[in-house]
Amino acid sequence: MLPREVIKRVREIQVRTGRQVADVLAGQYVSVFKGRGIEFDEVRPYIPGDDVRSIDWNVTARIGEPFVKRYVEDRQLTLMVLADVSASQDFGSGQRSKRDATAELSALLAFSATLNDDKIGLTLFHGAIEQYIPARKGQKHSLRVIREVLAHGNVETQPSVKKSRWLPFGKRRKWWRTGRQATNIAGALEFLMSVTSRKTICFVISDFLGDDFIEAMRSANRKHDVIAVLISDPKERELPNVGLVNLEDAETGRVRQYDTSSAEFRDRMA
Repeated sequence: MLPREVIKRVREIQVRTGRQVADVLAGQYVSVFKGRGIEFDEVRPYIPGDDVRSIDWNVTARIGEPFVKRYVEDRQLTLMVLADVSASQDFGSGQRSKRDATAELSALLAFSATLNDDKIGLTLFHGAIEQYIPARKGQKHSLRVIREVLAHGNVETQPSVKKSRWLPFGKRRKWWRTGRQATNIAGALEFLMSVTSRKTICFVISDFLGDDFIEAMRSANRKHDVIAVLISDPKERELPNVGLVNLEDAETGRVRQYDTSSAEFRDRMA
C-alpha cells in the first residue's frame, strides 16, 4: 500500500508535466531511428552495404552516381529508463532531491511515450539491479513507472527485514537497505543488454558518481540509442564558505572533515 505522500506526488507530477509533454517533448525523440517506412526523409549517396531496393533510380540517372532514399521508421518505439537510486541521489540542497528530479524526468518520458503510443520500461539500479519493469505501453503502465521511482527509498514502502527479490532468468539476490551504498552504471548497462533483444532508446539518468562506465556506455550505444542525463545539485559544485565541516559520503559512509574556508579546497571541489 502506497502512502498518501507518494500518491500525492504522482498526481502533482502528472499535472505539472502534462503541458511540457504536449508542448516540448512529445514526438521529438522519434527522429533518432531511421529505416524503411512510409514517411520520406532524404536522399543521400549510396554506401556499400545499403539495400539496393532503396536506390533512387531517377536521382541516380540524373547525377550519374548511385543515391538511396531514407525514410523515417514508422514503427512503435521502445524507451527504457535506467534510473539511479543509489544513496547519493537522496542529496538535495533545495526543495527537492536529485531522486525527485530523476522521478520528474522519468515522468516526462513516460507520459511522452504514452502520448506517442510507444512502450516504456524501467530499470532501477544502484550497486546492483533493484527492480526491472519490462517495456509496455498505456497510461496505467506509465503511472506505475513513475510510482516505482518515487516510492523507492520511502521508509513506509520498504521492508524492515531481509527478503528476496526475483529478477529475470530466475536469478535471485538478497536485498536489504544497505544495498544502495554503491553505483554500478556499467552493471546496469550490461543488464540492459541481456534483457532487451530489440533496439531501444535508453535514457541513463544518474549523477554519474561511479567509475569505469564509459566503455560500457559505448558498447551499449552500438546496439541501442543511449542518452546520458546528468542529475546534479548546485552545492555539489560550489561549497559555501562555512569553516570546518564534517562531510559524509552517502554511499561509503566515510566521514571526513574539510575546511571550506580554504579557496584551494573550494576550487578543487568545483
